[in-house]
Amino acid sequence: MRNEGAASETKGVTVKQLAAVDLGPEIEGMAGRKLRMRIVTIEPGGVIGPVHDHKDRPGVVYILQGTITDHRNGVAKDYGPGLGWPEDKNTNHWLENKGTTTAVEISVDIFNQLS
Repeated sequence: MRNEGAASETKGVTVKQLAAVDLGPEIEGMAGRKLRMRIVTIEPGGVIGPVHDHKDRPGVVYILQGTITDHRNGVAKDYGPGLGWPEDKNTNHWLENKGTTTAVEISVDIFNQLS
């Protein structure tokens, strides 16, 4: 995996949890897992880094405002309002807001609250 120019740390990012459901009581075999929805705000010049994966934490992202650049496998792809992407076990990426407008996304994922 090449991620040249990858961000070394997160900066200019605010995350607020909007809702969560403990999946243990809901679905057999899901003890310790939660489904959560967050709103993530990335200021101009902000980044979500360093390169990270989503093994054991699948999710989906939907862009509400601005443009977010997703860097995967040496390829940068821009996503604007109304677009989104999956984050599965093969995802290994970092994100940035290269624009002049604040970017806002909704992130929904399943995570292990015991790890």
